[in-house]
Amino acid sequence: MTDFSQNHEQESATAAFPSHRRDRILPLQRLLIRKECSCHELAEAYLAAAESSSLNAYVLLTPKEAFEAAARTDRHIRAGVPLSPLEGIPLALKDNISTDGIPTTCCSTMLEKYTPIYDATAWKLLKEQNTLLLGKANMDEFAMGSTCETSSFGGALNPYGENRVPGGSSGGSAAAVAAGLAAYSLGTDTGGSIRQPASFCGLVGLKPTYGAVSRYGLIAHASSFDQIGPITASAMDAAIVLDAIAKPDPMDPTCTGSRNSAVKQLGVSLKGKRIGILQEGFQGSREEIRETVLKAAHTFEELGAVVEECSVPLLPESLQIYYVLACAEASSNLGRYDGIRYGHTPSAIQNTEDDDWRERILRARSEGFGREVKRRILLGTFVLSAGYYDAFYRKAQVLRRALSQELHAALEDFDCLLLPTTATAAFPAGTLGSDAVENFEADFCTVTANCAGLPALSFPCGMTAEGLPIGAQLLGRPFEDPFLLNLLWQYEEAVPSIPEPTGFAEKTAGGVALGTYGL
Repeated sequence: MTDFSQNHEQESATAAFPSHRRDRILPLQRLLIRKECSCHELAEAYLAAAESSSLNAYVLLTPKEAFEAAARTDRHIRAGVPLSPLEGIPLALKDNISTDGIPTTCCSTMLEKYTPIYDATAWKLLKEQNTLLLGKANMDEFAMGSTCETSSFGGALNPYGENRVPGGSSGGSAAAVAAGLAAYSLGTDTGGSIRQPASFCGLVGLKPTYGAVSRYGLIAHASSFDQIGPITASAMDAAIVLDAIAKPDPMDPTCTGSRNSAVKQLGVSLKGKRIGILQEGFQGSREEIRETVLKAAHTFEELGAVVEECSVPLLPESLQIYYVLACAEASSNLGRYDGIRYGHTPSAIQNTEDDDWRERILRARSEGFGREVKRRILLGTFVLSAGYYDAFYRKAQVLRRALSQELHAALEDFDCLLLPTTATAAFPAGTLGSDAVENFEADFCTVTANCAGLPALSFPCGMTAEGLPIGAQLLGRPFEDPFLLNLLWQYEEAVPSIPEPTGFAEKTAGGVALGTYGL
């Protein structure tokens, strides 16, 4: 891995890789090491931009924690103490990742008064590197949605068009990075909730292999699908963050950590690597999406990879498989929120001991959960019921195994698979959500990786005629997340970056911080 053990070594390490204008972590740290700005100034700029932004990317800012971390970084720099890879770098953290002493609400009335007394492992690992937590990012309630419009704090907006959604459920995490209101963010991905917002906002979004990153402290949606991962502006940034959080964790028995350093893999030759164009993954995609993703495939071919078509016949069934199983798990996980043990207590019956407990639970769940969460709980309860368990839940489990087997068989012939991240670009706010089926179909391209526990990486590969980002997606073999990031890193060096959102340089902290200091 790149050696960050000495300040001068840090600077030489950044020079070892070709500069990329969308990299943010190493350029920002270079500013700090060279003392061209203080970490306090950096935190101040980002917090000011977040405070004044109209995107609603954050539901809570944490200036106290940010300035305390900035002060430690400034002391380290003055004393010549080596900086860790993410030290002093501004972060947005999705609001379903537990933070000790800082509210974690899942953007739901049900948890509006909840403040954890422990840190999620992923956040703890970043905290140990003294990264700067700017605040908790907006999200769909309990990570259920594809628009970020189900948040009880109001929806976040897309920096590429404030009449457009940023995607969901990690919409605030993506909007913050795209607008320069954070250098990077952590999101969570149950069925595409990192990759779809990354695609809509012109960013890199990685859903790691299931088990690569600890789920301890993540408020569960669907436990066999959930993963924490980075949303960044570039492959280099994603590799640095993945190396920081992909560690074994005894608190999560499913977590083994990453097997290889992602940063070390950057630059490894692609010659002879095989990429399969997943035919079924283009189903329903708009023509300009299809053409742009295929153009990206041609770029990989020019970089030395062998690109051929491939097929996974069960892939069209993945959406039904996912929603049956994910809703069943959500119904089970959210059963604890009853207003007695956990969650919202209706104001009319607070501190009234002789209320009927059934009425208390009914009112707590009716008031505490939003419409989309209720819909998924009801669907999950239905498929788990005695009369329908075999017809729906058990059948979905069988099909999930069969789909996973087909994907693994395809990955025996190919090193990774290529398909669109989404069938469309970011759609206008308020146009999705009333139709449950249409809402579910927005996840068609992404849920497959979660069903099989595979790593999946979304990256920007072009723009629509309307000036909206288009995302392509790479699916890899288990624990070969670093290989996917290497593919992307070389792709980034071969093609021009997509444009930043309008006003990025003038209105955002990313623009202020980098522009002011000559980067």
